[in-house]
Amino acid sequence: DSTFETSQLEEMLINRTAYGLLVIDRGEGAYGIATGSTVYVKKHITSLVPSKHRQGGQSQQRFERLIEEAADKFFKKVTERACEYWLPMLPDLKGVIVGGPGATKDFVINNGYLHHEIQKIVKKPLFDVGYSNESGLRELVQNAGDLMDQIALEEERTLVDNFLKEIMQAHPKATYGEMMLRSALDQGAVDTLLLSEALRKKTVFFNCRQCKHEWSMTVEKTPDIPDCPDCQANADQVREDSSKEIDMLDEFTELAGQSAASVKLISTDSEEGMTLMTAFGGMAAILRWSWS
Repeated sequence: DSTFETSQLEEMLINRTAYGLLVIDRGEGAYGIATGSTVYVKKHITSLVPSKHRQGGQSQQRFERLIEEAADKFFKKVTERACEYWLPMLPDLKGVIVGGPGATKDFVINNGYLHHEIQKIVKKPLFDVGYSNESGLRELVQNAGDLMDQIALEEERTLVDNFLKEIMQAHPKATYGEMMLRSALDQGAVDTLLLSEALRKKTVFFNCRQCKHEWSMTVEKTPDIPDCPDCQANADQVREDSSKEIDMLDEFTELAGQSAASVKLISTDSEEGMTLMTAFGGMAAILRWSWS
């Protein structure tokens, strides 16, 4: 057996899309996870299952029975260890993706080797890969790219749909717009923050040399220097503090982290994602309680 340590894995999984990975055949198996563009190989296990016996008669039947018993034990060993690894991170897993070079993967998935909670999140189809080792896991992720994109897009649709349903209620546990979101985050009311990947706004900061007033503005592109809103000094008395400028996606992600709110980036690849951007300014939240 070979093991690859994955230190601080739980921290890496926060607000990331993660998938359990399994490749298996009669000779070897490996399991791990994929998060972001990175594959973590937790364990590679080789089997002691012998090859088929060639003699005839009762000895062949007995030997083939022993082979199948050894294969069964090996399948149980790999799947039990994989499930023990995945179960603690089940809330973070978007699915388990399975592959292998032959029909063994289908046999394992269809014959109850996986824990029932893991079995529920196995994604179809199963994938053909060349090997059931570390390189097989990486090939699996390459082959399953379209499936992963589809799963992620479906999750985005569901999140935006939940927001749209909630915002229509008499006392909604949802809100949108920059000022409302800032207030909700400040009060710790946000459960899930939805931010469009198409959001291009940033916060810029100014200070007045004449009256020392400082203020900020939310903009999509760097504006002309404004007059001071406090003492009405001309723009030539105002300076932009570029050291404080912050992208709105980064700023709101930081604010969400202060109250343990989760952040979900929503693409514009779906109708729901476009609705979030065009109708709600690319910023919305599902709340922990009804709030106004």
